[in-house]
Amino acid sequence: MKINGILTVLLFILIISISPVTGSSYQTPIPKPELPILISSCGQSPGATMLKVIISRLKLQHEPEAFELNALASAEDLIARKKTGDPFKTLIIVMGASLKGMGAAGISIDDELARTASLIKEAREQGLTLIGAHIEGIKRRAQGADVGDNTDELSIDAVAPFVDLLIINVEGNEDNRFTDISQEKNIPMIEVEKNIDLLNKLGDLFKQ
Repeated sequence: MKINGILTVLLFILIISISPVTGSSYQTPIPKPELPILISSCGQSPGATMLKVIISRLKLQHEPEAFELNALASAEDLIARKKTGDPFKTLIIVMGASLKGMGAAGISIDDELARTASLIKEAREQGLTLIGAHIEGIKRRAQGADVGDNTDELSIDAVAPFVDLLIINVEGNEDNRFTDISQEKNIPMIEVEKNIDLLNKLGDLFKQ
């Protein structure tokens, strides 16, 4: 093989080796989360309930239950669950704020941020795998909020930089907000376009 041909092959191999994997961040390996799962929220948007419905379709097997939704979960809930002898192994916090949802719960964004920080701290102490999910697209970003409402962005700041894995709807990442966090904090990221993609990616993550 001529030298030019060899150089071309070597260049091709180099490009392939450094190219990012479609749909995921490639800085660090994607963690392998375990059951059972606690799903919670930072901002009380409908996203946590949406995620519960999607995960229920996976038919995950764990006794007595594979997952639980507690949108207002606290550090004390993690501690109480640990005392049962069947502690949560994975915490998924869904980012995105709903003023209506917080109003119905009688809480403010400051309450949410404080609860979330305490929840993450306890999850870290117990060794849970932390996943930050933003699955509702652009309507849960500042671009889709009322003028002066930055609660969506505050919920992202409270969660995204502190997790082991990000699962993001591509529509909500048009400004590369999550890509920047992923690269800066070296957090692997999975991007999805539709709920069926999310279902498949979660199936891969929790495949037993």
